[in-house]
Amino acid sequence: MVIKNICCIGAGYVGGPTCSVIAWKCPDIRVHVVDKSELRIKQWNSGKLPIYEPGLDDVVKECRGRNLFFSNDIDVAVKEADLIFISVNTPTKTYGIGKGRAADLKHIELCARKIAEVSEGHKIVVEKSTVPVRAAESIAHILSANTKPGVSFQVLSNPEFLAEGTAIENLVYPDRVLIGGEESAEGEAAIAQLTWIYNHWVPTEKIITLSTWSSELSKLASNAFLAQRVSSINAISALCEATGADVSQVAAAVGRDSRIGSKFLQASVGFGGSCFQKDLLNLVYIAECLNLPEVAMYWQQVTDMNEYQRTRFAKRIVGCLFNTVTDKTLAVFGFAFKKNTGDTRESPAIFVCSHLLEEGARLNIYDPKVEAKQIEDDLTNARATSEPERVQKLINIYDDPYEAVRNAHAIVVLTEWDEFKTYDYKKMLTVMKKPAFIFDGRKILDHEALISLGFHTETIGKRFSRDTLLRSSGGHCPSFSWMP
Repeated sequence: MVIKNICCIGAGYVGGPTCSVIAWKCPDIRVHVVDKSELRIKQWNSGKLPIYEPGLDDVVKECRGRNLFFSNDIDVAVKEADLIFISVNTPTKTYGIGKGRAADLKHIELCARKIAEVSEGHKIVVEKSTVPVRAAESIAHILSANTKPGVSFQVLSNPEFLAEGTAIENLVYPDRVLIGGEESAEGEAAIAQLTWIYNHWVPTEKIITLSTWSSELSKLASNAFLAQRVSSINAISALCEATGADVSQVAAAVGRDSRIGSKFLQASVGFGGSCFQKDLLNLVYIAECLNLPEVAMYWQQVTDMNEYQRTRFAKRIVGCLFNTVTDKTLAVFGFAFKKNTGDTRESPAIFVCSHLLEEGARLNIYDPKVEAKQIEDDLTNARATSEPERVQKLINIYDDPYEAVRNAHAIVVLTEWDEFKTYDYKKMLTVMKKPAFIFDGRKILDHEALISLGFHTETIGKRFSRDTLLRSSGGHCPSFSWMP
């Protein structure tokens, strides 16, 4: 079988960019991305895509209408496809057994049942969403239990390793591509077909074939290891602040060890996004279900450290502002969980802002890519607050950072957008309340320059000398609990 038609169920952060690049690199293959959300599909067919990724607009514009199509017609796309990607959301369960840890696979199951219902002939079904180990086996069971005469399926695991903000680069130049399948002649044939698609632009030596279960676990393990590194350096950042060490210097020294490497050793207010937290909790749940409590506790501590880092930073802001932020205005720079994306899922900004709002602060929020409605929804939903009306009155969304800082007592940097480094902070200082504070939760600003301007400056994993702080606060240095 030669793959001529591909269908992707799910037009989100994984399905949209992945299939856009496949269409770009495989011009002879027709690629249909389908989703039940009419609004999302309308956005994919418009001039303003539903997600922001550097380079994505150009790829979509080149391929859309040629061999890349976005539609709500799931039945037709599935029926015509030779290969089907399942790229739907698998959020952490908020109810029932495994609440707060296990992945909710209801969307995966619905996709499998839809595929079984409308399929004709032979189909290769590719699990592209992040799922717990042996989820592909569940998909295969559903398909086989509902198979009609003349219809057959092979189920593969092809986990994604996209980092939001660099998704197109990750897709075009991947470190590796994992393809897991059944260890049979039919399974190997299906693996070969998917390998052939990737071979249009990915060298064979970067394509790793393995068992389905190993492929699924590799995805969870990779994200758990990366999250572990972030939590490790954040734990060290707390020690640095207490001892006077500089976490950037420590990270640079540790990163020069060839056995460790320098990546993911950037201390910050904490990690966020759609994968790390969810996959860690999923791994914890799997370990608990397999009666491996020590393993579960080990990985749980990684996410506990992330929560501690966010709490510690929020409390530090309150402490530095004379132990109260009630009715004080704070300008928040950045709401996305990282730069170059508009995604706010599990963003540290949500947690920090919620803590400050609970303390009675007024927040002027600016992010270059996150929509105002998204910010409002994230801060007023039931997970964030029990008083949405009160919170709504305390937040203002700005599209100009210079207006956001007017009459503010402090600037709080929560996303590492490059543009934040270029602002005229001298100009900002003139319209702020004095003493003016900057809390750099991403370690991206020139702290010495800010101090010389007159800002009282705080950052992660480093403390400035008492003399330095006195210079920035006009001779008054508050008694902070972390300072000896």
